[in-house]
Amino acid sequence: MATPGPTPRPRPQVMRLSEAAAGRIRDIIGKSERPIAGVRVGVENGGCAGMSYTMEYAEAVDPRDEIVIEKGVRLFIDPKAVLFLLGTEMDYRVDKFSSGFVFNNPNQTSACGCGESVAITPAKPEQNVAPVEDTR
Repeated sequence: MATPGPTPRPRPQVMRLSEAAAGRIRDIIGKSERPIAGVRVGVENGGCAGMSYTMEYAEAVDPRDEIVIEKGVRLFIDPKAVLFLLGTEMDYRVDKFSSGFVFNNPNQTSACGCGESVAITPAKPEQNVAPVEDTR
């Protein structure tokens, strides 16, 4: 008789969306003149604090992407960004003089004064992050 192996651990959901962010993304994609599969989110080196968040339309899924489906929105997370974005909530804020997407990231250690770049420490595997819930 074979001994059962260990039970696989549930994978944590890389990012979550606020209602405001999901609504704004649905609105933007709905007004697009070309078919959009979702939004690709990542990080890149640059800026005075070291890194910047990136967002772009995704017309197709890259097989390496981590896919997050939440509140009717599909996010494709760049595989190089997963550890930097683990546990992040994307929000959309409208202030008196500006509006835009905001990343509430527990791995962010600092930000520059202009708000365009951040310092992010990769998440450690033992961090307590909520498991993925299928919200399709």
